[in-house]
Amino acid sequence: MEIKRKEFAFKGKSLEDLKKLNIREFAPYIKSRERRTLLRQFQEIEQFIARAKKKISRNKPVKTHLRNIIIVPELVGMKVQVYNGKKYIPFDITEDMLGHRFGEFAATRERVKHSSAGVGATKGSKFKSKK
Repeated sequence: MEIKRKEFAFKGKSLEDLKKLNIREFAPYIKSRERRTLLRQFQEIEQFIARAKKKISRNKPVKTHLRNIIIVPELVGMKVQVYNGKKYIPFDITEDMLGHRFGEFAATRERVKHSSAGVGATKGSKFKSKK
């Protein structure tokens, strides 16, 4: 028995239909905050896409500090590395990420892993050897 994968649809449109739209035509399909940002910064996003396509054609990784770029259909399928303040976090852009920002996929804070207290951190540890 063959399991059929559900066809992807974003607000009733297939990915092929969305890729035909330009950035401003895609804007009505996303949430209001992202839509306003997209309409104000569409030139910056178009510049990023042009720069990314050049790098991909040269087989170089697409690295960026731009965490506020909104993911549009043209970016689906690209491999991007976003700076989180310390290092570049790599991820593949999928159709589920449409309308989200790059920064959501490159966390800036790591989970705190507590261990035992260091030497001198408590009064009892003051007299322990430093080895």
